[in-house]
Amino acid sequence: MTNTTHIFNGKPRLRYVEMGSGPALLMLHGVTRGWGDWDPLVASLTNTWRVIVLEQRGHGESARADSYLVTDYVADAIRFTRDEIAGPVVVFGHSLGAMVAAAVAAELPEIVRSIVLEDPPFHTMGNRIPDTSWQALFVGMREAARKRGNIHQLAEALANIQLPAVDGQIQRLGELRSSASLAWSAECLENLDPEVLTPVIDGCWLDGFDVSDILTHVRCPALILQADPSAGGALTDDDASAAVSSMILGQRVQFSGMGHQLHRDCTAEVLQSFRSFIESLNDKKHELR
Repeated sequence: MTNTTHIFNGKPRLRYVEMGSGPALLMLHGVTRGWGDWDPLVASLTNTWRVIVLEQRGHGESARADSYLVTDYVADAIRFTRDEIAGPVVVFGHSLGAMVAAAVAAELPEIVRSIVLEDPPFHTMGNRIPDTSWQALFVGMREAARKRGNIHQLAEALANIQLPAVDGQIQRLGELRSSASLAWSAECLENLDPEVLTPVIDGCWLDGFDVSDILTHVRCPALILQADPSAGGALTDDDASAAVSSMILGQRVQFSGMGHQLHRDCTAEVLQSFRSFIESLNDKKHELR
């Protein structure tokens, strides 16, 4: 699979990778990740899509910045979509990227054809984060990223992060994630500005990001892919129902027993959901002709 790396010269400068041909598909990764996080999906998409993977501020080879609120990532993605893609685009976002995708669709209805929101956390990683294990996870990840080290050292630091369990016991992250998953997380952390995680930990990440207002302004078809909250999913059932109700053309697919990293842990099922969604939109267009 051939890909081309580009630099979008905004403020901050952002790296993006482009591959394949066809209609434009913009992919936005989650917090602490990078463009390679989409590898499991991309290989199956480039035959029919021009896939554009944006590396968000503070991540990978994109520039570091002074602020890492969700609204900052939104502003970057809006500029990029408007100035670099310009034409019709489908936006597929995971976690942070899903919240950004919704905001881009609300702001650029003339460009965004449809959106796919994979397990958007909303206030699970906003004002509710002190009541979740996500805070302890991100504190440990920030500490590991600040200390740096090689991939092996970072993976070991991640494995030793202590997380509170529902029953009040403490679990090591290494007991919950595979060695391959920890190694990939370590590779991402090696190229992360640790301060990306500070507003998340402090509970102010969503300041200025009005979830309800944004969703009610999404006019294009939207697919929500919801992980299982009992298996580590970040999107609660109440938030998922509210999101589907708020969007004019919203629908949801639930993945029982699957955690937050749907596109990596159940790639085939996510691809099938995406393709079925797009095919249904194409069928509706045909019916209207």
